[in-house]
Amino acid sequence: MHRCLLLLAALAAACGRISEVGRAPSFDPLEGSHAHHALYSAPLPDVQDRVRSADEASLWSTGQSSLLGNRRAAQRGDILTVVIAIDERAEMSNASGRSRAGSDSMGIPQLFGLPQRADRLLPPGASMAQAVETASASAYRGEGAVRRAERLTLRVAATVVERLPNGVLRIEGSQQVRVNFELRDLVVTGYVRPEDISRQNEITYDRIAGARIAYGGRGQITDVQQPRLGQQLADILLPF
Repeated sequence: MHRCLLLLAALAAACGRISEVGRAPSFDPLEGSHAHHALYSAPLPDVQDRVRSADEASLWSTGQSSLLGNRRAAQRGDILTVVIAIDERAEMSNASGRSRAGSDSMGIPQLFGLPQRADRLLPPGASMAQAVETASASAYRGEGAVRRAERLTLRVAATVVERLPNGVLRIEGSQQVRVNFELRDLVVTGYVRPEDISRQNEITYDRIAGARIAYGGRGQITDVQQPRLGQQLADILLPF
């Protein structure tokens, strides 16, 4: 039964790849996503809307479309730019060592004359004066090092899909770029505070709480770089 299920799963995955032979990978549809619903939903009425008629008569209007207005994203359906500039390096090394040496000796030179009598019965060269003598030594040394470097510079537009009761904004952004037969995906989600958004309506990735950033792709090159399903199953199931 389990073999049949594994075979059906492998066939389904293979059929998915076979359907894209000779064709470029298709884009994911925007319809049905949280960003799509947020853009098409009507925003909740704001308190400032009640006095908007008075502000429109002033030369110093504070609306978003005015010259001095605040254009930062603040409500569901607004769009802001996420700046991803990751340049991190980590290096860790450790070393440990241990050594031990010991020796023991035991002899019976005098015990009511019994060692002397026993020496007569022992083979030549043997004596009870040095009956037992042991020596031991052990040493251990270990070293380890880990080095990692990551560098990523991207910019993506994200949509405010929800405004929480405490004023925090939940954002989601996606971007797909297709070059020949390779499709690159960039997905960004997380929570931001409105006050952390700059006047240019931008926010850096290090100010996004619970940030989830995924950058990858799919296509012919990615498919070649991935091991086959049988090899992945063998790596998981085989104990050696």
